[in-house]
Amino acid sequence: MLRARAWLAATAALLTAFAVGIAAPAEAAPGRPFTNPIKSVKAADPYLTFYNGDYYLVGTTLTNVLSMRKSPTLAGLATAPSVQIWRDATSSRGTNFWAPEMHFINDRWYVYYSGARVGATCCDTQRTHVLESAGTDPLGPYTYRNMLTGSNLTPGGWLIDASVLRLNNSLYLLGSGFINGSAQGLVIAPMSNPYTVSGSFSLISQPTHAWERSGAPVNEAPVALQRNGQTYVVFSASSCQTADYKLGLLTYTGGDPLSAGSWTKSANPIFQRNNAAGVYGPGHNGFFTSPDGTENWIVYHANSSASQGCGSARTARAQKFTWNANGTPNLGTPVALGTTLDGPAGETAATPTAYRIVNRNSGKCLDVSGASSADGADVIQWTCNGAANQRWRIEDLGNDTNRLVSVASGKVLDVNSCSGADGANIQQWSWLNNNCQKFRVVISAPGGWVRLENVSSGKVANVVNCGTADGADVRQLTWQSNDCQQWQLQPA
Repeated sequence: MLRARAWLAATAALLTAFAVGIAAPAEAAPGRPFTNPIKSVKAADPYLTFYNGDYYLVGTTLTNVLSMRKSPTLAGLATAPSVQIWRDATSSRGTNFWAPEMHFINDRWYVYYSGARVGATCCDTQRTHVLESAGTDPLGPYTYRNMLTGSNLTPGGWLIDASVLRLNNSLYLLGSGFINGSAQGLVIAPMSNPYTVSGSFSLISQPTHAWERSGAPVNEAPVALQRNGQTYVVFSASSCQTADYKLGLLTYTGGDPLSAGSWTKSANPIFQRNNAAGVYGPGHNGFFTSPDGTENWIVYHANSSASQGCGSARTARAQKFTWNANGTPNLGTPVALGTTLDGPAGETAATPTAYRIVNRNSGKCLDVSGASSADGADVIQWTCNGAANQRWRIEDLGNDTNRLVSVASGKVLDVNSCSGADGANIQQWSWLNNNCQKFRVVISAPGGWVRLENVSSGKVANVVNCGTADGADVRQLTWQSNDCQQWQLQPA
């Protein structure tokens, strides 16, 4: 018991430090201008945090892969590389990933997401899972820790949209589920640590108002928002298939957080469709603060048509919000796509337009030999010198893969003759839109070290014989988890 109390005390300090909604009122210089959407592919159910100089964004993938985008500016997330932080082929949890969230607790990042059984009918086997980072890098790497569920959740432990709440020196898991034949509502359970539920789930909100029942009676996607000693839970209401998907608000009024009587629901939604701006179904949100800590921001998804439903058309958007005189959040009205907004205050870095790709073993850069513009020009390593033939655009293709485009030539990284063999040459070639030219950027070690995995062969970019000399060739090889096969993406 003493050990548990010590853990809770340490966690309290960390969660307080990373709590959203604690910005002090102050005038601050705006950040770099941006336009919504901040991400247009794999962008539903967005969750965003700012940590150590960078924003990190995750969202629903509907696959068995979780990807993360990283950028020092909000504007840069639109073109940031898609980095694979987790891939799961396990039959019981290996498909249809929804609503990942990341939370920093006790010097580790925890990613909560829902996943389904492979081969199951859509949505009926969604369960909540949690990953733990190896260190303090939000990119990971991550290991699987647990499935989070409860015996009183029906059917069979179904639970989605998990988030954590720190309140009264205790940790709780929030989510959306069914208890004893209820409509889909907000549920909460105590946790003994970030990957263990330690008691039964309780319902704290059910869809009783008309505005919570458009298309279907639904409460989901709860996320905590805390400021000046007050605790709120913002949630999504109504069916995401409708344009009337929207946000509601619960206010904690004291007492046991596991009791519905400790929460009061606002009579009206706090964020909803804006027909004049062409914004439909805004919801499933997260909160973050500006880099300088003076501003509060919401990230959410929405559609651009009333008929787009809850599929891949949803895009991630962000805007600043304020507070009402009674202390509740004033989220305002969702703004139209294409509107230029000032970025979060305190952004100091430039938005990356390209990256140098640095080998972990040699410290040298991925380079097109001789700065050639020809198809078939060899790709090698060379001392980093800032030249255009060492600068690469890493373009997200929207299917958990990227293409790597040379800034100098406009041509892409390519495996010669689409070979699947170890030792096949890596070169540049005109874009043909085949799998030999598509790469997964897969996190491999703390510090942002990744492997560049070819989609066609499954093999990775490797410096031949672990050479450290200028001109050492880069070829594909089976992954061996050595430094010669690991690279770091550095803004250039």
